[in-house]
Amino acid sequence: MVLKLAATPFTYVAHVLGIVGLVLVLVWTIHFRGGLAWDASNKNLIFNLHPLLMLFGFIVLGGEAIISYKSLPLTKEVKKLVHLVLHALALGLGIIGIYTAFKYHNESGIANLYSLHSWLGIGVIVLYAIQWIYGFVTFFYPGGSSGLRSESLPWHVFFGLFVYILALGTAALGFLEKLTFLESGGVEKYGSEAFLVNFTAIVTVLFGAFVILSVSSQGPPQEDEYSYSAI
Repeated sequence: MVLKLAATPFTYVAHVLGIVGLVLVLVWTIHFRGGLAWDASNKNLIFNLHPLLMLFGFIVLGGEAIISYKSLPLTKEVKKLVHLVLHALALGLGIIGIYTAFKYHNESGIANLYSLHSWLGIGVIVLYAIQWIYGFVTFFYPGGSSGLRSESLPWHVFFGLFVYILALGTAALGFLEKLTFLESGGVEKYGSEAFLVNFTAIVTVLFGAFVILSVSSQGPPQEDEYSYSAI
């Protein structure tokens, strides 16, 4: 049976903000920072992959995964799979995004893991992976008992939102940290690039807020909604 569309105005605003955020980070990394590259003599081009992949992965795809189950006009089984796959893609892009930061640091002779942003980033990716693995084995395959799923569901939802909010905070810290370095290197504090970076961070936080508003406005999840028996 196909379920009725449960998207709210908050859902549509979240979609728009996600697109705006991606456009802004592309303008920043390509127009202001020179482009994107996996290997380059200009190591800054390698770093530019980091904010793009992290925003697209953890923030946008992660947010879309959160709102997908209740917002898509699809069968329960298909929405379960979409939810799972989007989170897997978010995790994969997040891992690659963190790798690009290490690659940039190592090839530029910069120390790793010295900032709060980097510490929280590692924490987020570990917690995200734990959340995904537990959700897969408990709700999808092989699947836990109905009692275990029922008891786990509130914690699964709470922990997922907690990790997502932590990812949003980490992203905001990342924008702040990078802009601080750029301003120390000569970027104007009230220039167009500084304005763009700050505005991108604001859009990122707003996107996360509307993701949470979207799922919160649709009522608490029910165990039969999220019983991830194997498809």
